[in-house]
Amino acid sequence: MSHLQFAKGISRLGTESAFVVLSRAQKLAAEGHDIINLGIGQPDFRTPEHIVQAGIQALKDGHHGYTPANGLPQLREAVAQDLHHRHGATVNPDNVIVVPGGKPTMFFAVLMFGEPGVEIMYPNPGFPIYESVIQYSGATPVPIALREENGFAFDAATVLSQITDRTRLIIMNSPANPTGGVTPKAEIDKLVAGLAAHPRVALLSDEIYSQMLYDGRAHVSLLSYPEIRDRLIVLDGWSKTYAMTGWRMGYAVWPDAMVDPVTRLCINDHSCVNAAAQFAGLAALTGPKDAVVEMVSQFDSRRRVIVEALNDLPGVRCTDAAGAFYAFPNISSTGLSAKEAQDLFLDQAGVATVAGTSFGVHGEGFVRFSYANSTENILRAIDRIRPLIG
Repeated sequence: MSHLQFAKGISRLGTESAFVVLSRAQKLAAEGHDIINLGIGQPDFRTPEHIVQAGIQALKDGHHGYTPANGLPQLREAVAQDLHHRHGATVNPDNVIVVPGGKPTMFFAVLMFGEPGVEIMYPNPGFPIYESVIQYSGATPVPIALREENGFAFDAATVLSQITDRTRLIIMNSPANPTGGVTPKAEIDKLVAGLAAHPRVALLSDEIYSQMLYDGRAHVSLLSYPEIRDRLIVLDGWSKTYAMTGWRMGYAVWPDAMVDPVTRLCINDHSCVNAAAQFAGLAALTGPKDAVVEMVSQFDSRRRVIVEALNDLPGVRCTDAAGAFYAFPNISSTGLSAKEAQDLFLDQAGVATVAGTSFGVHGEGFVRFSYANSTENILRAIDRIRPLIG
């Protein structure tokens, strides 16, 4: 029997349930079951070939060593140029920090502001790592409830009403995981205007799905608001847009006052990002975007299919996903809890989904479906689920 005593913070760390479901689904598949995975949030496309070749060429060219802790200079310059092209925002490459994926930015931002006695606000239902790392830091997580009737968008008045003198950081995510919700510009305008009364509150805007919007919607980046740039962290990266989840490539734009602290966190945590992966990331930003356009077009087509199919199920209703590649149907009329539905769909129908409660208490009554799978598999999955809730 072990007599080891862990630090208390370890017990406060949560997990990302999509990976738990993925593990169960893979185990069932290995046992011979036919599993349709609509649980994991990663594109089902290959990384575009010119990006792969850039990574291979970097290894052949001898890029095997350490790089600067904040990322290769030419990569940070390319990030700044890409953000200017997409959002019209002027970004100093010195404010760009390249990290291994999106999660380090979340972790570093929360560690920078979170400690006992302070509050950090986050979307709920939302990406589970937000709440997990807030708990780990010792800060009090304050959920911002995202409502189905509001298209799962942030409501500026609600956010502003929850700010107290203990609030240090607000986390936003649009387009959103797990809901597919997109916050309209009018609400962001109201939020930014209201934050003028709270100059000590920092913002982390998770914009990792910024290039995945539908029905003519345009992404509104918080980088477009100069009045908050001195306290704004914007998270983005390569994983979703370029189908590069396994390359572990992310970045964030940090305000001047935070650049040195976050660089020191990088040095203490991971030293630097894989060299060859950074050259691949450079090729992604500077090369052709045809594959990205095609991927988003296919996601859009699948989105229409899955939303219609889910709304056709008895006891299920699904709002029209506005961005990302997730549908978040309300299954409460089926009489099943979110967790019961998740387990039933996997165990009885061989369909992997993720319970809404994996994304926070306000996710009860909902289940996340990822449509990062073929249209054929999406329709097969819905057909399998139908008899279980009919």
